[in-house]
Amino acid sequence: MIFITGDTHGEYNDTVSRFAENGVGKGDTVIVCGDFGFVGRIGGKHQYYLKQLAKEEFTILFVDGNHENFDVLETYPVVEYCGGRAHKVAENIYHLMRGQIFDIEGKRYFTFGGAYSIDKFMRKEGRSWWARELPSNEEYKEAGENLEKVGYKVDYVLTHTMPDSMIYRIGKNTDVHDAELTGYFEWLYRQLDFKKWFAGHWHINRNFDGKMYILYDEMIRMEK
Repeated sequence: MIFITGDTHGEYNDTVSRFAENGVGKGDTVIVCGDFGFVGRIGGKHQYYLKQLAKEEFTILFVDGNHENFDVLETYPVVEYCGGRAHKVAENIYHLMRGQIFDIEGKRYFTFGGAYSIDKFMRKEGRSWWARELPSNEEYKEAGENLEKVGYKVDYVLTHTMPDSMIYRIGKNTDVHDAELTGYFEWLYRQLDFKKWFAGHWHINRNFDGKMYILYDEMIRMEK
């Protein structure tokens, strides 16, 4: 069974409680829509929590959010996982890289993490903020190439932030620093043939038209 949820922010007790309350068990897969947060400083508490999660009998997948330690995340080996490129964090934990397409339990997932930190001015580069939170030109290019291969048709989309029009629907405005990414997502929203789109980032649980899901602490159990 596949479950999809929002930000976990490295909060171990809250995260394992969320998994348990929703019946996640042996052989299942949980996908986190960014701000996973357990890949932290070497020797820090999150490394300990990560080792605890690595003992679980289910798989944890995540797209990156804006609050990830990209310096550490990018030290993990890049492997092929379910047809796409991923960082292998542990035997049961993988970071689904940007612009990839994965075949998971017979369904096609397009992944594209990242977002802008509006609280960047309060953070310190290399410690609590990383420029890699926003995509590179190469990642946009790779996304386009991969989507062309499948005729711009996928089952599900996994991102951290959302298309412009969805941001407006929750009463927010697109940040100018985020406009390239959210504008790209708006284009994809209209261009892609997809069933459902899942995002995190906004710390709310909302469902628009049964097609766009914004998740925080809610978990969605996917249909087989």
